[in-house]
Amino acid sequence: MSESVYKIIEMVGASTKSWEDATQNAINSAGLSLRDLRIAEVEKLDLKIEDGKGTLYRARVKLSFKVLSD
Repeated sequence: MSESVYKIIEMVGASTKSWEDATQNAINSAGLSLRDLRIAEVEKLDLKIEDGKGTLYRARVKLSFKVLSD
């Protein structure tokens, strides 16, 4: 029986459009170098404010991926 092991990393995605886009940007960036991404958990949302307006949505995301074993 094979058992699986997963690693969890944290990334921050950013977008000028929405928190959803910021989250997807973090996932897309992680997917460039990691395989078998499994779960994305949004930990924190924040918004940069300039001149009284929100200008940059940010999402801190925990991502898990399967670690390949022998």
